[in-house]
Amino acid sequence: MIEQTVRIKKLNENAKIPTYGTEYAAGADLYACIDSEEIIKSGETKLIKTGLALEVPIGYAGLIYARSGLASKKGLAPANKVGVVDSDYRGEVMVALHNHSNEDKTIEPMERIAQLVIAPYLKANFEEVDELEDTTRGSGGFGSTGAK
Repeated sequence: MIEQTVRIKKLNENAKIPTYGTEYAAGADLYACIDSEEIIKSGETKLIKTGLALEVPIGYAGLIYARSGLASKKGLAPANKVGVVDSDYRGEVMVALHNHSNEDKTIEPMERIAQLVIAPYLKANFEEVDELEDTTRGSGGFGSTGAK
């Protein structure tokens, strides 16, 4: 396991620093920094504040994923599937929660709303070419490697 310091700033005194649920959890829980409950109607997306700003180190990204419990029990998950906090972003981290259920759902103050994974990334140098190397798979796409 690699450890990396990520500087964090509370933008709201009530904000909660992300926490890991277990010793080997990859994602740290992000908490709703709201004054009162927020109702997210069926099919609606709402930005939920965390009250935090991050200083993600260069060469890393903060990836915001759904919490499995919130998604499976309430039908709430990030609208963009995976949010990305770039290393040069200094604004408030917010989670765009979408209600995939058929019922209105409530988010309570300090409820765990998503999980944050700090991950290294490679910056690609894209090179335009006339041809790509051949492979056995070739241009086979969706479902092309499944059993027949």
